[in-house]
Amino acid sequence: MVDVSAKAVTGREAVARGEVTMAPATLAMIAAGALPKGDVLAVARLAGIMAAKRTSDLIPLCHPLPLTHVDVELAPDLKGARVTIEARARVEARTGVEMEALTAVTVAGLTLYDMCKAVDRGMTIGAVRLVRKSGGRSGTFVRAGER
Repeated sequence: MVDVSAKAVTGREAVARGEVTMAPATLAMIAAGALPKGDVLAVARLAGIMAAKRTSDLIPLCHPLPLTHVDVELAPDLKGARVTIEARARVEARTGVEMEALTAVTVAGLTLYDMCKAVDRGMTIGAVRLVRKSGGRSGTFVRAGER
């Protein structure tokens, strides 16, 4: 684990995105709430939030952080036959929250897959990326082409 004790405690935020592509019929079932396991978007959102809080248990050498905010949004995209996922994590700490935001997106995607696999095993989880981070010694990062 990297020694961060000399770093200043600052407000830090990270935003990550990803997506799950699927058959249009699967997305229609999600939108209609017609899947056997229930409200896919609500459960995946909760799973992402819970995962962010447990990131240091999942990623070796990742610092445990006292998160002050985690939000996960899932949005059906009918034209793209996908659900887009965005996670935002905030903390007042000596190290950033990029891994927490990325973990939230990934676990939300895995949860969506798990809840829909009975009707569509061809889904793809992808495009998981950090789109923005602020705070800390390295300042602000915004991925080119992202808003």
